[in-house]
Amino acid sequence: MDTPSATPPIWGVPEWPPGWHVSVVDETGSTNADLLAAASAGAPDRTVLVARHQTSGRGRLDRRWEAPPGANLLVSLLLRDVPEHPHVLTQRVGLAAIAACTEVAGVKPALKWPNDLLLGGVKLAGVLAQAQLGASPAVVVGVGLNVGWAPDGAARLGDGVQPLRVLAALLRAYDALPADVWFPYRERLATIGRQVRVELPDGVVEGRALDVERDGRLIVVDDCGITHRFAVGDVVHLR
Repeated sequence: MDTPSATPPIWGVPEWPPGWHVSVVDETGSTNADLLAAASAGAPDRTVLVARHQTSGRGRLDRRWEAPPGANLLVSLLLRDVPEHPHVLTQRVGLAAIAACTEVAGVKPALKWPNDLLLGGVKLAGVLAQAQLGASPAVVVGVGLNVGWAPDGAARLGDGVQPLRVLAALLRAYDALPADVWFPYRERLATIGRQVRVELPDGVVEGRALDVERDGRLIVVDDCGITHRFAVGDVVHLR
């Protein structure tokens, strides 16, 4: 893994794929929060907000997500075509992020259930979805991807990689995915077949991850042979 660097990459603005409405700002509190507010105000499908710096970025379990200004890709996508199982949107964005990393940086990340990208077994990116229900439903999917900087114990794409070029590749890859992403998601999910620890608010379950169902639940068989199905949880891959 590269040694983390705080040197910001070049932020050239590429040509965006058709159908996406992309805005880039220098700083905001949270791109997810901004797009949830924009969704309530009627923002169109496929509105995208990128920030060079976030002051209140959050990951899963309300963990703080920080990076030096300009170093990484901090972006949210507003999606109004919400499927029966909204988690499919995070799967699609995760798969698109993998394809973008491969195209731009020549690396092949894997997925950790439900929504992390791993490179060399350590975290490269997180994907977090938040839903707005009601008469005009929408899902906002946020991505924090380490490009030019990573915290200790995490991975990054490397020096000289442009975050907006990664985003443009991600949007193109999203459009190129098939309608049903369950099979490609399972193929890239490094969690399947692994010994895992699933951390829950009320305890911990350890066992072997067998599969992921179409509704997004992870199937784990514990050491007593009991099958568990998790819709949410924080997964640790065990060695």
